[in-house]
Amino acid sequence: MTLSTIKKAALTTALLAGAGTAHASYEFKLTENDTLTFSGFIKVDARYVDGDVGYRDFWIGTGTPLEEDASQFRIFANETRFNTKYVHGDVTGFIEMDFYGGGGNEIVSNSANPRIRHAFISYQNLLAGQTWTTFMNTSAIPESADFAGAAVGLAFVRQGQIRYTLGDFQVAIENPESWGGDTANDDLPDFVGRYNLKGDWGNVSVSGLVRNLTTETGDSETGFGASVAGRVNTVGKDDVRFQVHTGELGRYIGVAFTPDVAGEEIESLTSYIVAYRHFWNDTMRSTVLYGAAEADESDAERNQWSINFFNDLTKKLTMGVEVGEFSMDDADVSSVYGQLSFKYSL
Repeated sequence: MTLSTIKKAALTTALLAGAGTAHASYEFKLTENDTLTFSGFIKVDARYVDGDVGYRDFWIGTGTPLEEDASQFRIFANETRFNTKYVHGDVTGFIEMDFYGGGGNEIVSNSANPRIRHAFISYQNLLAGQTWTTFMNTSAIPESADFAGAAVGLAFVRQGQIRYTLGDFQVAIENPESWGGDTANDDLPDFVGRYNLKGDWGNVSVSGLVRNLTTETGDSETGFGASVAGRVNTVGKDDVRFQVHTGELGRYIGVAFTPDVAGEEIESLTSYIVAYRHFWNDTMRSTVLYGAAEADESDAERNQWSINFFNDLTKKLTMGVEVGEFSMDDADVSSVYGQLSFKYSL
């Protein structure tokens, strides 16, 4: 048996053994130039929602107004995810999946379908595939039990793209989509540029977006948008995270907050989020956050606040509790929520 065959057999055995357990990240040296890594986490959430915005497992930029208050409690593990990364010299392939792909039956098995989150290839300064939009600064997402945390104030899109990075500057062409308009005429990609400033103090990014949008009757319009986002270190291990977005950004902001096109008009919006994370000690920390968004054409106005507490029970296991409120001011409805989460990082 050759050395290569032995390595492949060991890899297969290790992956099969690790499939039923979750001890740590697994990295395998296949050859001098080839490495395979398996990682992810298991997350279990218990969530209670009460108010006149309909229950969701996590808040997004919109909701269902109810005629009267209702309350609901659920336990779920859909945010659980796994990923694999294959590195061959300068080439990296990455794929990640979670279980928000639909399905589920509370009466019997509650099975949930997996879905692709990321699937991309990178070579030197070039990236191609599906991942976070270049417009988005992921380090500015607050730590929260609620998935993404005040998503209404975030830039939050994963999509197909081709991105080139030169030092601190990034430029990309990305999938177009006229949400609310005529998608059959989305014939030009979205163009994104971003500049990153970073140091021991943290990081700040400045992003710009130019795209072609098509109204319901087929008229073509050009949309522009801008973003400033970052994470800045403060006292000790504490940090403040922020995002500010403005312009004709539509689907890029707030996770379904507002369409790109309102009838024959291109929607313009402003959104922001600010969060402060404080470490009580080496294992305990809290984040207080607030996010809001307003749209000009549809008059949509949403906001969310929350405060949480996380404790690392071990290096791999974290327990968190969170309370907060999501409001749809344009519909004069709101709901409060409480959430308990357990996260085991592979």
